[in-house]
Amino acid sequence: MTREALKTLFHPFATDAIQTPGEGERILFLGAEAGNALPDGFDAEITAIQPFRPLFRSLRDNAFPEPEGEDYDGALVLCGKHRGENENRIAEALARVKVGGLIVVAGGKEDGIAPIRTMLLKLGITLDYAPKYHGVAIWFGRPEDASGAIQALKKTAVTVDGRFQAAPGMFSHDRIDPGSELLVSRLPTDFDGNAADFGAGWGYLSVMLAERSPRVNRIDLFEADHRALEFAKQNVAHNCPDLEARFFWQDLGTEPPKEKYDLVIMNPPFHETQAADPELGKTMIRTAAGALRSGGRLMLVANRGMQYEPVLEEAFREYGETCRNARFKILWAKK
Repeated sequence: MTREALKTLFHPFATDAIQTPGEGERILFLGAEAGNALPDGFDAEITAIQPFRPLFRSLRDNAFPEPEGEDYDGALVLCGKHRGENENRIAEALARVKVGGLIVVAGGKEDGIAPIRTMLLKLGITLDYAPKYHGVAIWFGRPEDASGAIQALKKTAVTVDGRFQAAPGMFSHDRIDPGSELLVSRLPTDFDGNAADFGAGWGYLSVMLAERSPRVNRIDLFEADHRALEFAKQNVAHNCPDLEARFFWQDLGTEPPKEKYDLVIMNPPFHETQAADPELGKTMIRTAAGALRSGGRLMLVANRGMQYEPVLEEAFREYGETCRNARFKILWAKK
């Protein structure tokens, strides 16, 4: 089903509130999602940017995980639930669109669209806006001097625990996740096989496994967020320069690994884009079962309320609980 904010984004074009870009024009679409028919006359070439693998795979031609190029005739910005990521997208649009080019931003109340409008006004940007489909569309021309606005909006990487780098929009981008920290306390110290980190994020669990088990042969990191995976590459190289590691931008729900592993570690997600979905973790557990050799082990951390045990019983020969605290539990399973 088409997300409401996507319909809101194209509403000003459909109602002729703003001119529809025509053939020969180039439009940058940041946070692009599929599912909405273009308004009549929208014949411009769209370069779609979507770093989240499940959404990326639903896009058609001319889609990329990260933006490139400049002097676009205009930009579309679809907001999500992370404020810092939304502000970064608007900063990208301002940096890559030519002077006077139209930038259209849309989002729902849950995306923080009202504070975005307020911030743009405080930055001296003259804009118009229209509410529709439980959201708001904002549009403005790229000012001649956008350097101040770009600097105010652009969010730089954050240093976590003095040695990791992460950025807004990533899971636990400004701190060590306490669930992952609990899992680290139970990781093996004598592991010497091949491991996979499912939903690796910016690489914390992989780095800690390599440090606790220095004889690990190789770690493969699987992550659906392209930006987080790029930070994982940096964090692994910085903290474990001698580790043999490989990095895979994959949606593990639909793109299972092609190799078998002796150990899979994970802090499975239970949100996809806007909505909570407990089935995500269950899917990743089943994928892990298919990726483990006979005798291989799965180690995962979960919120205490997540009912993963029935899936572990279904997919593994043995399973159990290692420990728990007030918020999390550590589960294990053997293939």
